[in-house]
Amino acid sequence: MDMLSIVLIAVAALGATFVFMGVQMVSQSKEYVVERLGKYDRTLKAGFNFIVPIFNRVAHQVDVLERQISNEPERIKVITKDNVEIDLFTTVFFRVIDAAKSVYRIQDLVSAIRNAVTSTVRSTCGQMEFDEIQGRREHINERIRAQLLSACEVWGVEITRTEILDVEVNEATKHAMQKQLNAERERRATITTAEGQRDSTKLVADAELYTAQKRAEARRILADAEAYATTTVAEAISRNGQSAIDFEIAKLQVQGWTEISKSSSAKLIIIPTEISKSMGSLAALLESYKSLK
Repeated sequence: MDMLSIVLIAVAALGATFVFMGVQMVSQSKEYVVERLGKYDRTLKAGFNFIVPIFNRVAHQVDVLERQISNEPERIKVITKDNVEIDLFTTVFFRVIDAAKSVYRIQDLVSAIRNAVTSTVRSTCGQMEFDEIQGRREHINERIRAQLLSACEVWGVEITRTEILDVEVNEATKHAMQKQLNAERERRATITTAEGQRDSTKLVADAELYTAQKRAEARRILADAEAYATTTVAEAISRNGQSAIDFEIAKLQVQGWTEISKSSSAKLIIIPTEISKSMGSLAALLESYKSLK
């Protein structure tokens, strides 16, 4: 084999090696940060890519999948606005959206995010009371996420989700909270009892008022009836004179003897002659009264 053939074979082998070294197959879950002569050049996305060997090199392989900041929940001590010391257990999920920033802007990305989470949780929950933290976790999660987004944007990181998993307090605080809860229950029970008594008293008063109104209305009706009867008699007297007066007197006498006859102690009743005359007069007066009407 002559020298020319050897040179050609060497050049072909060198070219093949050069091409092979320049081919970069990037997986879907990663991005490659490429440097040219020690300086950032570009970011290789998923799929087939080619770089110039010797001059370019893959300096960093960055995982772009969403992931949790740590396998265990972060325990963060917080003092609330009403001076209650609590332990918040939180977890944060994030993903890299700019691979170059994640490697050139910060040295330890996970540690930096963890510190940002601790600072944000303490500043957010420290402005709230304990009961508010217990009852508005979803609102707190959104506030923490919004603040972390702006803080981590410079590192090329997106905070996808934050969760407050649990809230713990020490034994002394638990005891004080239990006493407060019992006092609140007693207060509500007292209020409920008082409201029940008030409603009962009101109902009784309404019933008595209703009864009094009905009795007054009945008295008014009776008074109207008596007044009407008196007016009728007065009108009859004014029209018929003495005959109307005699009629009323005779009627009253008959009514009186009728009541006496109904008595259980009445064995024998002797009717005076005047009564018989009165009854006869009553009949005559009645006929006369009807004819006059």
